[in-house]
Amino acid sequence: MHRAPAPPPYGTIVFDCDSTLCSIEGIEDLAGERAAEIHALTERAMRGEVPLESVYGMRLDMIRPSATDVEALGRRYVATLLPNVAELTAALRSLAKRVCIVSSGLLAPVRAVARAIGVEPRDVFAVDVRHDSSGAFLGFDASSPLARAGGKLAVVRTLAAGVGAQPPVALVGDGATDLEALACCARFVAFGGVEHRAPVFAAADVGCDVADFAALLPLLCSADELARLARDPVHAALVTAARALPH
Repeated sequence: MHRAPAPPPYGTIVFDCDSTLCSIEGIEDLAGERAAEIHALTERAMRGEVPLESVYGMRLDMIRPSATDVEALGRRYVATLLPNVAELTAALRSLAKRVCIVSSGLLAPVRAVARAIGVEPRDVFAVDVRHDSSGAFLGFDASSPLARAGGKLAVVRTLAAGVGAQPPVALVGDGATDLEALACCARFVAFGGVEHRAPVFAAADVGCDVADFAALLPLLCSADELARLARDPVHAALVTAARALPH
């Protein structure tokens, strides 16, 4: 797909989950005493030093999260949502935009985030895991494109192809795996409100280092859309908050 960077409006907005919608990396939260070890592996993949598939299964095999662990992670994700995530999602959907979460995280916890912020289940893309009847870890869906390098590109390409005549896709993410989808996005927003990764910012169309999703509003909406939101009593406060933040 030939890339044509473009300003708003966009028909589909895609968000990463870990260190973007939420302030934690889920795999590290699951790791307990091995968090530092897992963090080092994750960072190598997020900086683009190694392909995701070289560490994905390794990390899960090291942790072997139970069904109870995975359920608890969903609650942790929701507890660590950044300010104005739900408000921004509601504003974007009020403008008839499709809002998606595309994550290399675990599917059930990412679905918990989606429920909390009003994203449709069909618009959640993540990696499923398997447990036995006692809740013990059995493995993950190794066939998922999101468990390997280039997976987000494949998913976002499909989303972009489905947009048809509607305005194109914008993506907000923090890591090298997000940046892989650049070719399919009209705008790639590097998000550094949790982790600022310089290579991602260097390649992105625009960047945001503010840990408040209100700051993303002018990067994802046109002037006309912002004016419409400002006139809407439900969303006017978000516009006001956005204007008060640095950009």
